[in-house]
Amino acid sequence: MELIALLSSGKGTWAQVSGLIKKEEWDNIFLIGDEFAEKFTTDKKHEFIRIDTDQKIMEIKDTLMKKLKGKINGIEVALSIASGSGKEHMALISALLSLPVGIRFAVLTQEGIVYL
Repeated sequence: MELIALLSSGKGTWAQVSGLIKKEEWDNIFLIGDEFAEKFTTDKKHEFIRIDTDQKIMEIKDTLMKKLKGKINGIEVALSIASGSGKEHMALISALLSLPVGIRFAVLTQEGIVYL
């Protein structure tokens, strides 16, 4: 399964994404965020997709659709939106469903990764 994770605002949310990346062997990892989020580091191979969070929601959605189109191999992805704003969440979820691809929300708990 592929992991798509939003890296944005929210205290401690980058640790959630880092834990998800480390706890699973993902087929592909797509990290999404603004210029500041490019500072996030991981040893695992990934693709960073830069978005401008000051854009309108439809512009963010269109950017994500263009940058993700043809790159997702399965019929569903693990999605982490522990980080970010409602506008960013809606743009990302809408883009994924429009591709179309199914989503399974992924969260790291003390028991491991849980799909909601």
